[in-house]
Amino acid sequence: MQPTLFHDFEPRLVEEIEKVGTLKKIEAGEELMRPGMFIRSIPIILSGSLKIMRQDEKGKETFLYFLTKGDTCAMSLTCCTANRPSTVRAVAEEATEMVLVPVEKLDYWMGLYPSWKNFVFQAYQRRFDDMLEAVDSLAFKKMDERIWRLLKKKAALQEKRYVYATHQDLADELNTSREVVTRLLKKLEGMGKIITHRNRIELMLK
Repeated sequence: MQPTLFHDFEPRLVEEIEKVGTLKKIEAGEELMRPGMFIRSIPIILSGSLKIMRQDEKGKETFLYFLTKGDTCAMSLTCCTANRPSTVRAVAEEATEMVLVPVEKLDYWMGLYPSWKNFVFQAYQRRFDDMLEAVDSLAFKKMDERIWRLLKKKAALQEKRYVYATHQDLADELNTSREVVTRLLKKLEGMGKIITHRNRIELMLK
């Protein structure tokens, strides 16, 4: 467990998390959650990152947002509270470690620990903001702007200039074709925003 990660929690709450929480590690590309799955525990990310994807009835996906260190998934909280199956897919963007808290602790700790209540409310607010950004991107931004936004988010996860992803990976996350992604990456490269390498994209950030 990482004490500094929970510095805003009451000491007693940290003790309870350490007592009832289960550490889980998943590798890049490994699935944590999928549509139709009932959520039995609440993940709190200790390191790494998860990408949250929304699937349509045909199985095509669209990227929504990332979860990083210190985050929890508001979708998980909602599903736990309402006893509903998940409507999103959560996949590790990179090797990720988390602590899984039993679902029954959600409401119990809300009434017992102000810091937990604040943590849950902040998680809802952050994910609501992420969802608004995703909706705005889908509704108002052109595909080249969406690709650039996704590349910057991926690079920011590891605080690097490089994104390791194939054209097909990006196409799947943006719910478009590989040909469209290839064409628009060439456009971004022509604008001096990126340099493409084999399975790697370098962002020319200032």
